[in-house]
Amino acid sequence: LWRFGYSARLLKTNHFRTAASNTSFPAVWMLLAQYSGRIPGPFVVVKKNTFSTMPETVEDKANPELYSPHPGVRGMTLLDREAFKRTVVVPALKVKKEIVNSLLKSLKQLVLQRPGLKRVVEDPEDEDSRLVILDPHKIPGFSLGESEQQVLKELSVDPEVSRYNLELTYENFRSEEILRAVLPEGQEVTSGFSRVGHIAHLNLRDHQLPYRHLIGQVIIDKNPGITCAVNKTSIIDSTYRNFEMEVLAGEKNLVTKVKENNIAYELDFSKVYWNPRLSTEHGRIVELLKPGDVLCDVFAGIGPFAIPAAKRKCRVLANDLNPESYSWLLHNCRLNKVDTKVKAFNMDGREFLRGPVREELSKELPLMKEEQKNAFHIVMNLPALAVEFLDVFRHLLVGEPCSAAALPTVHCYGFSKQEDPAKDIQERAEASLGTSLDGRCSTYLVRNVAPNKEMLCISFQVPADVLYKRPCPDEAKPASKRLCTSQGFSEEKLLS
Repeated sequence: LWRFGYSARLLKTNHFRTAASNTSFPAVWMLLAQYSGRIPGPFVVVKKNTFSTMPETVEDKANPELYSPHPGVRGMTLLDREAFKRTVVVPALKVKKEIVNSLLKSLKQLVLQRPGLKRVVEDPEDEDSRLVILDPHKIPGFSLGESEQQVLKELSVDPEVSRYNLELTYENFRSEEILRAVLPEGQEVTSGFSRVGHIAHLNLRDHQLPYRHLIGQVIIDKNPGITCAVNKTSIIDSTYRNFEMEVLAGEKNLVTKVKENNIAYELDFSKVYWNPRLSTEHGRIVELLKPGDVLCDVFAGIGPFAIPAAKRKCRVLANDLNPESYSWLLHNCRLNKVDTKVKAFNMDGREFLRGPVREELSKELPLMKEEQKNAFHIVMNLPALAVEFLDVFRHLLVGEPCSAAALPTVHCYGFSKQEDPAKDIQERAEASLGTSLDGRCSTYLVRNVAPNKEMLCISFQVPADVLYKRPCPDEAKPASKRLCTSQGFSEEKLLS
């Protein structure tokens, strides 16, 4: 045993002594190997009488690897579908064809249930009989238990279990099984992706990149309707919210159509931002709106907030700095017949707030009274930067504050890596606004973006003392002095 480098301390442990006391030397060696991590557990607990007396092969054993592709595909980078073929031995019952259905009902828990594989096949030796394929994981010894044999007896079926050579091809394996067989053992297998119309959007890890073209083709093969697979090759640009991508497999057409919350959108995925994981959040915010409300979307993208809001008979001002997003926003407004209800802008977010939004607020807020049901909403969905834009609301308007009920509600998104993300985003929002939001805001966890990184939405009504700048009481002062005193400089300080 010392030849294999095992410590004497291992031999002294109660766990090992108990296990080894009733075990033969070869099994002890296996136990030691398992204990050290060199051999996985499923290969250790083995009893010879569990299996048939035929020569042992991987196919004969009812282990988790039964439906794995041929081991020769390991390391493949260029997809060869023929290389995945293999034959496995599975249990089967010979049954007269007229009672096949009865047998399937009686033994449904034991019958093979794998999608894409036939449970009943023709008997090559008897045209009046069929072979019912059983699940080898549930028939480990190729023999049935007493209860199952009693069922067969009642159906006049021979209880002897036959061995059937089942041919498996590339089409029979799931994408996870294919990728697990191809990638180096022990490495993470990612078969998940975001679907954007006919496009599968993947975020591959570094160790998967040598296999990226194969992975892309497998995703296309195994997901009907997917004709293009792409991989993100850079982080999202915080200015235009798009990113570089590589087409891994399939067609290179990245103009696609998606449907979200029963609304259709068209876009060029290589030039604009679209995230299907935000559909629930888009719907949540839109559900807050009522007909007649005003929505100002500062970072509108192609319109997932703006267009459904317009369909709810809200008045909408939608803006995006990215010219491509602005162009697709106009296109989607026309596509959904709301182009007359949405005013679209192609501006910097700050300029949009200081220009069209301020103008709309100045016009609408004085008209809103306590008893009115209409509300003013401002959506700021740029999680990487939106909180930093909140300082624009400081003294955005001049005059006497409107009623508290009419103050605009802001829905601002942000990322957080802190242990208390809700507290973090509130503190950052307060720093930008220059006031406390305690008791005046709510935070909503949108989704987990990455390990220890959350996306949140903080919603609040802009406090009147933040939004409004009261007019200077002494209008007779020179304009320069009125400006300075309104900004906090006293006349004495100016004279000094």
